[in-house]
Amino acid sequence: MSRALVLFAHPCAESFSAALHGAVVETLAAKGWEVDDCDLYAEGFSPVLTAEERRGYHEVGPNLSPVAPYVERLRAAEALVLVFPVWNFGFPAILKGFFDRVFLPGVSFRLEAGKVRPNLTNIRRLAAVTTYGGTRMRAFLAGDPPRKIVSRAVRFVCAPEARLSYNALYDMNRATDGDRARFLARARASMAAL
Repeated sequence: MSRALVLFAHPCAESFSAALHGAVVETLAAKGWEVDDCDLYAEGFSPVLTAEERRGYHEVGPNLSPVAPYVERLRAAEALVLVFPVWNFGFPAILKGFFDRVFLPGVSFRLEAGKVRPNLTNIRRLAAVTTYGGTRMRAFLAGDPPRKIVSRAVRFVCAPEARLSYNALYDMNRATDGDRARFLARARASMAAL
């Protein structure tokens, strides 16, 4: 059985993001994935990179100790699925902090002769399910950082053949019940095809 690590980043259980998260987990499990459901807020993940962690950042091996359980979960996964809202054209701080603290040298990448090489080659599928308050045009004009980070930076450290699926509902602030229902169905279909 293949394992999917789902990283969920929203503090409110009544949110549409929480509904998306539930649909993602349910669909993956129904398709036979072993789901490691990591609700960053519920688990109390600290996004703060401490001074000590930063000083030891490049010491491969010892740099893992503050986040070792999360590193193990990431290394055990064949799929990484991110479920998050876009706030201020970026990730929620808790998810950005996960990248800062867990995507370490020796974990997500390695340095060889001064060049960054991918190291999460166990990740063969990468997906994001997200919502934006603004329109697609506003996100485009802002450079759409979350899309670029997922499709370029995170994708780069995965297996070279890793498939990417980026699912975004733009203009969430004006989305109707019908818009949300259609996007929920699209998210389910994307996870079913993962």
